[in-house]
Amino acid sequence: MKNKLSNMLTVAMLLVIPSLSFAQAPTLGTAADFVLFTTNGAVKNTGTSQLTGNVGTNNGSNTGFGNVNGVMHAKDAATAKCDSNVLVAYGQLKADVPTFFPSASMGNGDTLIPGVYSIAAAATLNLNLYLNAKGNPNAVFVFQIGGPLSTGALSKVKLINGALACNVYWKVEGLVSMAAGSTMRGTIIINNAAINMNTGDTLEGRALSIAGAVTVSGILAYTPIGCSSPTLTGPAAPTLGAAGCYAVFSTDGAVTNSGTTHLTGDVGTNVGLTTGYNAVDVTGTIHPKPDGSTAVCASDLLSAYNYLNTLPYDIELLYPAQFGHNLVLTPHTYIMKSAVTFTDSLYLNAENDPAAIFVIQVNGAFATSTFSKVILINGAQAANVYWVINGAVSINKFSTFNGTVVCNNGAINVVTGAVINGRVLTTKGQVTTDTITVTASAIPGNCSTVGIQNINADDESVTLYPNPFRSSLAIKISDNAILNNCNLTIYNVLGQEVLKMDITEHSTTVETSKLISGIYFYKVIENNNVIQSGKLISQQ
Repeated sequence: MKNKLSNMLTVAMLLVIPSLSFAQAPTLGTAADFVLFTTNGAVKNTGTSQLTGNVGTNNGSNTGFGNVNGVMHAKDAATAKCDSNVLVAYGQLKADVPTFFPSASMGNGDTLIPGVYSIAAAATLNLNLYLNAKGNPNAVFVFQIGGPLSTGALSKVKLINGALACNVYWKVEGLVSMAAGSTMRGTIIINNAAINMNTGDTLEGRALSIAGAVTVSGILAYTPIGCSSPTLTGPAAPTLGAAGCYAVFSTDGAVTNSGTTHLTGDVGTNVGLTTGYNAVDVTGTIHPKPDGSTAVCASDLLSAYNYLNTLPYDIELLYPAQFGHNLVLTPHTYIMKSAVTFTDSLYLNAENDPAAIFVIQVNGAFATSTFSKVILINGAQAANVYWVINGAVSINKFSTFNGTVVCNNGAINVVTGAVINGRVLTTKGQVTTDTITVTASAIPGNCSTVGIQNINADDESVTLYPNPFRSSLAIKISDNAILNNCNLTIYNVLGQEVLKMDITEHSTTVETSKLISGIYFYKVIENNNVIQSGKLISQQ
């Protein structure tokens, strides 16, 4: 009987043990901020690599890198600290007690559960390796490789059932060589050897070497999120104030359009004239000449610029002339310290936080290529993207641009086919648009004149009375020429059309008893041109 109970207990324990995880995550410290690092050796790149995270060496050089979504370090205080932290993490991984002893040939469709996996010699990864967290997002996977690690072309580590790359660790006692098109997940710590990553490789994790060169070519590598890593929210957004009501604006300079340009938001200047915009194509207020609104906008724009321009930056993009080229940025304040040439595409990754803020500071002129694109991913919002540019701005044909451009002392030129989800605003300089679309994002609720177009207040060729009105409103036209193809439209405070009628007589009475008490706005259009607009008050 005792033997039977003993055997049953042994079987039960054997069934339970494989489902337990004895793996312990190491303490990375500041090494968690690095996507590529070596304590001793060169860090080299060829081709266009997209990297998110710091890059550095504590004894060597960084060469061949373009813009990196992180800070480049070489033999400084940050690399000295990282050096120490990598050694500690390596020691902790080495001390983990193995729970599984798999074949040296990993992948090939195998599925592994959380635990410590020990391979005494060299190992290879081919095809797909599945890491199954069994619904536990805290499950840890540790791989102790006693020799070099190589991956076959197009091999992939895939995470399923809640597994996270931030909980996967590889301790390798030799060269790590990834064939083209491989996908690795987890933090790789290489002892006394190099790591080579090739074209099309992806690393969701980190590659950290103890005394070995790090060489990459045309890869995508990014530090993983989760596991108590800091949530990136970016800086606090500026207060746009009245500038938030405008799609296109200059504090000091003419605002001129040619072609058919569609705007959502106001357009105007506080010094000069606004010309060429058709009321039919503008959902907002056209300010042909400076007025009270443009004065407030000028003041608020200056305040917003001063805030954005003095924000301390987190990351310097070192190669402004190479900006774009599928670069991926996360919520931070970035700076480029000279003129920028934006080519191809830029991805803004909010890491699933729709409130995350991006600020890009440019100390120089800013120009885009034809068909350039700012692409929002993982929850990024155009309303949360700000470009503060100390120089002229040129957005080229058929570009798609997301965010509010705040230009200081520079002209803005936006040309055929460009689409702006945001605003183009300058503190001083001419703004020229030509057959484009600008949609001001997140227009403040106090922009009560949205949907209404202003005209010269001195024009009294049209009179509406009484104001306030009750059951009827009289319209008097003094200019015979205006009666040719003329109509009146009345809007509520939300910019919704509530009444529209043709005007064919010098005196017309409109029945208004159905308009509830409140504030309304009107525009009188003759031959598709707004000839008068204003505010009306209903007192029913």
